[in-house]
Amino acid sequence: MYESFFKFKGKPFQLNPDPTFFYGSRGHKRAMAYLEYGLHQSEGFIVITGEIGAGKTTIVRSLLEQLDPAQVVAANLVSTQIDASDMLRMVAAAFGVPAGNLDKAGLLLALETFLVSVAAAGKRALLIVDEAQNLTPAAVEELRMLSNFQLEDHALLQSFLVGQPEFREIMQSGRMQQLRQRVIASYHLGPLDSQETTGYIEHRLRHVGWSGDPIFESGAYTAIYGYTGGIPRKINTLCDRLLLGAYLTDRHTVSEADVRETIDELKEEFAASRSSNAETRVQPSPGLAIDQLAIERLQVPPELVNQVAEMAANVDILRLEARLTSLEHSVSSTLNVLNQLLQAVRRDVPAEEKSS
Repeated sequence: MYESFFKFKGKPFQLNPDPTFFYGSRGHKRAMAYLEYGLHQSEGFIVITGEIGAGKTTIVRSLLEQLDPAQVVAANLVSTQIDASDMLRMVAAAFGVPAGNLDKAGLLLALETFLVSVAAAGKRALLIVDEAQNLTPAAVEELRMLSNFQLEDHALLQSFLVGQPEFREIMQSGRMQQLRQRVIASYHLGPLDSQETTGYIEHRLRHVGWSGDPIFESGAYTAIYGYTGGIPRKINTLCDRLLLGAYLTDRHTVSEADVRETIDELKEEFAASRSSNAETRVQPSPGLAIDQLAIERLQVPPELVNQVAEMAANVDILRLEARLTSLEHSVSSTLNVLNQLLQAVRRDVPAEEKSS
């Protein structure tokens, strides 16, 4: 829409990950280096984590663009709550291995045969699992078992696990000890700093033929960084709207005031959207709350019952979200009450149930 107005060759701030827009910040270069290192090791796991919108998928796709298909056979699997029973089939499908109605033993044999054929052809097999935080521990264990496939003393499969920060917590659980022993390198991708945010914006603009139109004032860059925290996806969303606003008002300069005005608009639209969705999907029942908790069975002080009833009747999640300054206090109060309820439940459980 605004591309022709600014004489761009394309849209500079699209949300879909595009490896041609890859920006080599310090963090992104290091994450890429870890992946390349793991690829040359041809064994074990490389784990890359990062916040939502930090650019993990763009890094993965950039790596895939660089791979030589004559040397590496790669499969990219996006995890969507995959359980252990489906993991092997998803891996087989990603590599193009016919699974049919094979049972687990048949699937393992088919995958091993495929991986051996890849190695016999002088190639390496690479499995990339994106959104790895959605994997169940059992599904992760299936991936670890696949890493056991070997031909003589050479591993047949190299795996990269890419996910959000919570995947690091999953990796630290007791059930992941064997997998952790197979991880040869891991890296957490953080946000861009202020200087990198400016470089990122200009890099994407130059990629579509930007020659200084529009002009971004220095205060605009500062405001963009302050709102987005250096998260690339947030930067894209905000800058796309800034360019649209400049086009609609026939402006060729983006100022700090323009950025702050656009931020306010985005906040209002987000709040309105959340409010609309809540009204459509959530229909609270006036009679719900304390009655259905059968709270009379618990040894709870009457004042605590009244406090919970009042909170259940009056709490307004949307208002809490809109008023960020009061969010911390409200959450803290809620957790305190819930903790007291939990302690009351524990005191109410019969001794024989506790020992069972």
